[in-house]
Amino acid sequence: MGNREKLLKAARTCLYEKGYRRTTARDLTTAAGTSLAAIGYHFGSTEALLNAALHEAVEEWGDRLGTALAAEVDPAAEPAERFAAIWSRIIDSFGADRPLWAAQAELLVQAQHVPELREPLTASMAEGRRGLAEVFQPPGGGEREARLVGSLVQALLTGLMTRWLIDPEEALTGTELTEALHLLTSNLA
Repeated sequence: MGNREKLLKAARTCLYEKGYRRTTARDLTTAAGTSLAAIGYHFGSTEALLNAALHEAVEEWGDRLGTALAAEVDPAAEPAERFAAIWSRIIDSFGADRPLWAAQAELLVQAQHVPELREPLTASMAEGRRGLAEVFQPPGGGEREARLVGSLVQALLTGLMTRWLIDPEEALTGTELTEALHLLTSNLA
């Protein structure tokens, strides 16, 4: 494993253990067994290294979630049962990837103060929105509907993840989310 890979691995470990703001260049190089100059050579800055590591971790989570969501839901399931099953899989990922979600939540706050974070985060969110729309959009919808559905699902995901990080005992399950949305939408008709 080269210095670049060692630094990325160390950055993920430090992000999960210390968080974004509390991780220093010295933490990274100590964990990687490299010099401080290696960060500059391979990434340009400590922040760029942390961002790359977090982006890599989020992509891997997306791949794992995609695999979980691709697993067949009972074809005889009603739409509400399918919705609940998919959300249960998403919510299960929060527990399996808690350190990643905590680092991601911290990054969302940092993006307000670090313009270099906003652009890749915006691109990542757009990609995630498109993927979520593919999973949740009813058949026959167009581009506008995909944007609306993907954005709503992304907002639900972020909110549920935040709630799960703070108080997992009170966070909604997939079935409870489905019931809550049914209650909400029945008042809109």
